[in-house]
Amino acid sequence: MKITLENQPVGPFPAMIAGAVLNAKPTYTTVGAGGCACLEPVLCVSLKDTHYITGGIAQTGYFSVNIPSAALVKEMDFCGMVSGKDVDKSVIFKSFFDPAGNAPMIEECPLNFLCKVCDSKQIRGFTMFFGEIIAAFVNDDCMTQGKPDPIKIDPIIMMGFNYCDLKNIIGKPFSEGKNIRA
Repeated sequence: MKITLENQPVGPFPAMIAGAVLNAKPTYTTVGAGGCACLEPVLCVSLKDTHYITGGIAQTGYFSVNIPSAALVKEMDFCGMVSGKDVDKSVIFKSFFDPAGNAPMIEECPLNFLCKVCDSKQIRGFTMFFGEIIAAFVNDDCMTQGKPDPIKIDPIIMMGFNYCDLKNIIGKPFSEGKNIRA
């Protein structure tokens, strides 16, 4: 039997930390809604219009998506609890940049994407930024057979009001359902 939930998204959602430059400094925020936008290399982040970082992304046209490991849950959560207007979040992480210096990425995060804004959409007090991935980085120790290993990356998943980690790989997209006949 199914139980009716309030009309609220409960996830699962990938935990992400968005980065941008504002006033010549890196700033970061936790992203509660974001992910893949389509089957092309485009990611999206949805940020409150009042967030400090939102102005930086709109101004520069670039943002980073940093995937924290479970070991960074406290730092990730903190980035969503305080405003960059009041707290210098550039000191929380070691930042690195692409050669052009477009947006800061977090060295401690095992997976990072640099995105150039290709579109944006206003929706109910939020701006959803769509960014074409122009560079991707993964820590060497998070690779298996030349590919990013989700178990080694150990991403944080947000579901309901919980942060979760991964324990096992249970299947591959577009493969597991091949034997089902409807």
